[in-house]
Amino acid sequence: MRLDRYLSQAGVGTRSQVKAYIRQGLVAVNGSLAEGPGQDVSEGTDQVAFRGEVLSGQRYHYYMLNKPKGVVSATRDDRERTVVDLLGEKKRDDLFPVGRLDKDTEGFLLLTNDGGLAHRLLSPKRHVDKTYLAQVRRPPTPEELQALEQGVDIGEKRPTLPAEAALLEDGSLRITIREGKYHQVKRMLEAVDNQVTALKRVAFGGISLDDALPAGAYRELTDEEVERLREA
Repeated sequence: MRLDRYLSQAGVGTRSQVKAYIRQGLVAVNGSLAEGPGQDVSEGTDQVAFRGEVLSGQRYHYYMLNKPKGVVSATRDDRERTVVDLLGEKKRDDLFPVGRLDKDTEGFLLLTNDGGLAHRLLSPKRHVDKTYLAQVRRPPTPEELQALEQGVDIGEKRPTLPAEAALLEDGSLRITIREGKYHQVKRMLEAVDNQVTALKRVAFGGISLDDALPAGAYRELTDEEVERLREA
């Protein structure tokens, strides 16, 4: 595969970052300075080093799962079916969900074995976008939408961060939050005297759920999507 892709999949950085590292002479292939981002390297055959340290060659995997209701966001469970179980033949012991969706919540869940990226995406300092479609007990009023956007008290030390909230034609709510507090969307609606009756995550880190994925299905992320997550 291309050297820049190899480095990106090894977690060195985004495609643009690793290209810069190659130009700076920080990457070597089999003991010689890399020729360029497009240089071909073979996994398990060529030795690639970054800043003098040989990379293990571990390949990271990234899957977009359309989580169905009734499945728990865990790697293993003695009683319930987990999101990792849904991967079937792609299931690996090192894969895990990035964050969690409630058992009754469906939609986009990222599964990976890239712990560094997962840590950054879940860090409270990063404010990564998460967008949901919420079926609600009643359509929110303009005043309630404004409150959701400004931040509401959900019983934490501080109000929620500003969000984006829009009422859709069918009476449901599209809301984008930048935190990952426990039951956050449900608690935000309760704070304005409303109730979520069904919830689906439709985007995460700037990547939208693939409309072609039925509930319970998954696919690998493209290189461009992985890059977008790293930049998020």
